[in-house]
Amino acid sequence: MSSTDYLSSLQELHFDNRYTRDLPADPISENYTRQVADICYSPVEPLKTPNPSLVSYSQDAADLLNLSSQTCEANEFLQTFSGNQLLDDMNPYATRYGGHQFGNWAGQLGDGRAINLGEISNQTGERWALQLKGSGPTPYSRRADGLAVLRSSVREYLCSEAMHYLGVPTTRALSLMTTGNKVVRDMFYDGNPQEELGAVVCRLAPSFTRFGHFQIHGSRGETDLLKQLIDFTIVNDFPHLGEPSAETYLAWYQEICDTTAEMIVQWMRVGFVHGVMNTDNMSILGLTIDYGPYGWLEDFDPTWTPNTTDAEGKRYCFGNQPEIAQWNLAQLGNALMPIIDNLEAVQNAYDSYQYRFQSRWREMMSEKLGFDNLNTETDPQLFDQLLSLLTEAETDMTIFFRNLAKVEVENTDFLTQDCEIPAELMDSYYQQEQLNDEYKGKLFFWLNAYQQRIKQDSSSAEQRSQKMDSVNPKYVLRNYLAQLAIDKAELGDNSMVNELLELLRNPYDEQPEQEQFAEKRPEWARVKAGCSMLSCSS
Repeated sequence: MSSTDYLSSLQELHFDNRYTRDLPADPISENYTRQVADICYSPVEPLKTPNPSLVSYSQDAADLLNLSSQTCEANEFLQTFSGNQLLDDMNPYATRYGGHQFGNWAGQLGDGRAINLGEISNQTGERWALQLKGSGPTPYSRRADGLAVLRSSVREYLCSEAMHYLGVPTTRALSLMTTGNKVVRDMFYDGNPQEELGAVVCRLAPSFTRFGHFQIHGSRGETDLLKQLIDFTIVNDFPHLGEPSAETYLAWYQEICDTTAEMIVQWMRVGFVHGVMNTDNMSILGLTIDYGPYGWLEDFDPTWTPNTTDAEGKRYCFGNQPEIAQWNLAQLGNALMPIIDNLEAVQNAYDSYQYRFQSRWREMMSEKLGFDNLNTETDPQLFDQLLSLLTEAETDMTIFFRNLAKVEVENTDFLTQDCEIPAELMDSYYQQEQLNDEYKGKLFFWLNAYQQRIKQDSSSAEQRSQKMDSVNPKYVLRNYLAQLAIDKAELGDNSMVNELLELLRNPYDEQPEQEQFAEKRPEWARVKAGCSMLSCSS
């Protein structure tokens, strides 16, 4: 973006605030926790912070708002996106929604620690909603304080941007600031609360509307309001579908099923585990939203969940994510039935999710292995054999797929006993003693089958490697790297937050000077808090 495209100040942001303009507001202006009925949002302002400090900002996200680095480093930016001042056209509010949490209906939830500042239209006509997370209580905060701490805010900020650069649909993060407040949190809910540094993240999205926004109206019998919100969403977020109508409603639900399937495919491609796939954490736009106790698969374990709350049930583990997404879509479909009133059509759209996910997942796996095209007759078996193999020895998912592109598969004879595992793949194993003759035999059997499959394609070895490198990242936000950045930031050193942000802007590039960030999880991180398991506490 050229300097002439940038705004001269934040005051030039063009707010249209359609949400508060077109949807019904809470008539009660006082900000206290309560049950709210027959409205979509409550007006509320962020808390003032005593001593805000800029930790980091994403210039790529700032470009979406036409903001220059000079603007982002100015005091006006600091005061605005820490919650200390409102721009003239801002109309802050918290939205009302419900949701299923861990499979159970939780009733009213809402923006408990997020305050929307308003929606802007940028110079290219894109709409972006601005939201502060950790900026104080709202009527939907329940028993909480509406604040956030630095450790969780660093994770949200970095992962929002990292997922974007990986090509995964996601909300974005504009800025991360400390507030000067101390916030008390019990990190693992074990009776050991501590004071932590408070922080605020400014998040961006075309819309923050969730499945739960529709569920709350459906559950309370607010049919007129449900229809009003559906129509508003279609007009503003799905204009390509046309004016709201019976046919449009069905096309809209179908698109939600499709984009949700695509999002989950991309999670599985890069080894991302959301950790809290409640229906209130599902975006109507198919965006990854709410980076709480998420994690990245390091050793490939489909049963792994990063969430301590889910440690026993593993409802939201890596391997369950496709099925949970479909379950959530069913809950959304149920909520929409008073308006759509066509069970068979909704069921058909819901059923299509599984077909679309499986189809796209197979295409994705074909790309990860560098094939020219998917062979539906033989490739699925090859995929299943590989994923089973990855669970038999503790194998780093990211390194294995990235380094497989370096193995000269075409020119190597893989025997069951008499040759060594390729050095490139050895880098991906955590426990060398697990690489016994039985495992090696299975690996070589698969590599031979992979070799034969590659011979069916016309691509050269170099072309195959390039294709694989374009979908298999070298750098992801490994759990221990995020924790190291948090440890430094809590001591006032923000350098690693910004170093990781820059690193993760190019996750598919080699970046030879940053090789240390592509290494396996160190042994000390196996059980360290923040590196292995996390809670919802933030």
